[in-house]
Amino acid sequence: MTQGRFPLSKPIPAEEPDGFIDLDRLLAAAKRQMRVVALFGALGLALGVVYLLFTPSVYTASSNILLDDSLTKFAEDRQSPPTAPQGDATVLSEVEILKSARLARAVVKAENLQNNEEFLNPPVSPVGWAKSRVKGVLGMFSSRPASTGSVEDGKIGRAVAILQQNLTAERVGRSLVIAVSYSDNDPKLAGSIARAYAEAYLSDHLDANFDATQRATVWLQGRLDDLRQRSQEAALEVEKYRAAHGLTAARGELVSDQQLSDLNSQLILAQADTANALARYSQFKAIVDGGPENAVKNATVPIEKGSSGTNTSVLTDLRTRYLSMTKREQDISSRYGEDHPQAVALRREEADITKQIFGELNRLTESYRNEYEVAKSREASLRANVGDLSTQSSQSGQSGVELQGLQQKAQALATLYQSFLSRYSEAAQQRSFPIAQARVISQAGDPTAASSPRKTLVLGLSLVLGLFAGAGAGALREFRERFFRTAEDVQEALDVKFLGYLPIVGSAFRGRTSANGVAGVEQAQSARETTTPRILRVAINAPASSFAETLRNVKLASDVVLQRKPCKVIGFVSVLPHEGKTTVAANFAGLLAANGAKTLLVDGDLRNPGLSRSLPLVPEKGLVEAVVGGEQRWQSALLVDRKTRLAILPTVIRGRLPHTGELISGPGMRDLIEQARQSFDYIIVDLPPLGPVVDARAFAPLADGFVLVAEWGATPRMLVRSALQADPQIAAKTLGLVLNKTDIKQLPRYGLFGSAEQYLDRYTSYYIEQPQASDRPANRMETA
Repeated sequence: MTQGRFPLSKPIPAEEPDGFIDLDRLLAAAKRQMRVVALFGALGLALGVVYLLFTPSVYTASSNILLDDSLTKFAEDRQSPPTAPQGDATVLSEVEILKSARLARAVVKAENLQNNEEFLNPPVSPVGWAKSRVKGVLGMFSSRPASTGSVEDGKIGRAVAILQQNLTAERVGRSLVIAVSYSDNDPKLAGSIARAYAEAYLSDHLDANFDATQRATVWLQGRLDDLRQRSQEAALEVEKYRAAHGLTAARGELVSDQQLSDLNSQLILAQADTANALARYSQFKAIVDGGPENAVKNATVPIEKGSSGTNTSVLTDLRTRYLSMTKREQDISSRYGEDHPQAVALRREEADITKQIFGELNRLTESYRNEYEVAKSREASLRANVGDLSTQSSQSGQSGVELQGLQQKAQALATLYQSFLSRYSEAAQQRSFPIAQARVISQAGDPTAASSPRKTLVLGLSLVLGLFAGAGAGALREFRERFFRTAEDVQEALDVKFLGYLPIVGSAFRGRTSANGVAGVEQAQSARETTTPRILRVAINAPASSFAETLRNVKLASDVVLQRKPCKVIGFVSVLPHEGKTTVAANFAGLLAANGAKTLLVDGDLRNPGLSRSLPLVPEKGLVEAVVGGEQRWQSALLVDRKTRLAILPTVIRGRLPHTGELISGPGMRDLIEQARQSFDYIIVDLPPLGPVVDARAFAPLADGFVLVAEWGATPRMLVRSALQADPQIAAKTLGLVLNKTDIKQLPRYGLFGSAEQYLDRYTSYYIEQPQASDRPANRMETA
């Protein structure tokens, strides 16, 4: 076997969290906490049953009310239906009206609920009772205003509060339907109140419409009289002002304004004609100024008459003849040369046509100049006329502005009067129209089945909440799990070789065996009957048990690691007291002695010698006397088991020893160990726990190896890791760790899938856990 050692120069590696979710660990944790989850689930289910038993049944009656504008379409002239946001706002507003205290008061008075004791004092559920008690306690610390109303008003207020608390009004989906529901312990009362709410809502609609229309009609009547008088006065003032300032109008417009508008239109047309004539004149003038040659090249004109009736067809014909001759001349020159007589004749004709075209262009240019001059004169004349009329119009401008203001005022008053007159007529008609904008489409009946509590839902929810609480409790327990459970925990936390599990010793090993203290030469007369606990002889009385098998594994590990040592000094340590290291050390030493090895068991716990207290007789001297006794030999303090020949060096405490660390590591102890190595194969030392006691650290230089004992499910991993980090010398000599007091039945729950812990039950046929019959009689011990 190999063994992991802690290097002296490096700290013990800490646990590194895995970055992924380990499903095997989750399933293992779920299996471990299954009982807790089931217990909480059963508790939640039981609480649900108790809740159902003590909670009174509640019945719910419901009426559906439709908000229908079409009911008043004959009395109202609506141009367009309301938009979606307006419809949503309307429905929400009506819901709040249904929940209002005013409507609740109307229902209370209609049903006489203020005098109904069953309504005012319904049966209370446990939750309601608890709430009322809490409110009562909180009310003791708050000041309440003194009541100023009568007893009847107080009853009505209480009934209104109960109605509002048990009423539910909500919109059905995205429709215009409102569901009004009322819940009560009495099904008949629930149906009656739901129907009363629907009737009260419709009556409230009619009353509200009538009152609003009545107030609007009265106000509109007074407003109409005032508007009629003001409109007539404004119209009369307009006519008087028009006559006083001579502002004659035709077709709603002043005559001077009409004339000015016409002249402006003519002036605009004249400006356009002038610009057009100037453009033509400038175009032809530019062509003529370029000379005959350029004139012929640029003489491209439409074959139409100009605005002055000038005919351009002559120029077009000349241009066509010129182009034809030019083409022929170029053709002949390319074939026969430029000096050919026909080419020369054609060039003379081209020159003649060029003169004709240039002359025609001069004529057209002069014609367009005359056109431009005429248009320019006409524009100037119209501009002068417009200026004159503008001067005349500006003189009556102030009067026109004042007249326009008077006309606007009169028109506004007339329009406002017509609008109010139309609204007054509509209000007068609606006042006598007794139809609300809502109707009941589903009348509430008396419910036959309770709506609350829902047994299936309550039980299911109780079970689910219980399971969730159990899962939370299980998760908390798993989170607080910081102890050694499996070999994997040991290797991950400490990097120490795991030597096995020591199961919890059964009741068959917990009795005490009668034994006689056998006297030596000087102790024969002092021997007396004592009892030896069987728990220290488990490996001897049951050599085929799993307990003994684990100790054999410890022996094998020590033999492999310390094989070069003729005598092996092994110390048994633990981090905390009461982890069973004394039991493990005694059984390990007994197993070695039973196998024929010369073994010495030393009780090295000088402060709390539990091993010595469990011996069948009380020794007179022990380890302390052997170490500091001087001439006394340590062999005289030994006790020997007659059956296994196990030698035990006890510790006798006759007072508090202040310097136990110096005793167990001093020269006397060193000489004792060196002398014992000459006589024994194994020296097993039961040492005090690690931690604040330094005895184990002081003994470390004398030991060849250490076996660390930890209690299964009780020793914190962090504590053991810290202890070994604080004692690198012990950590370097640690042969391995044994988990003591292991619950073998619970162990598979902590192992991952496929781990060795999952298959421990298959090895039960290899072990015999009961003690052998031959080992039940008392065993004896004698002095050396």
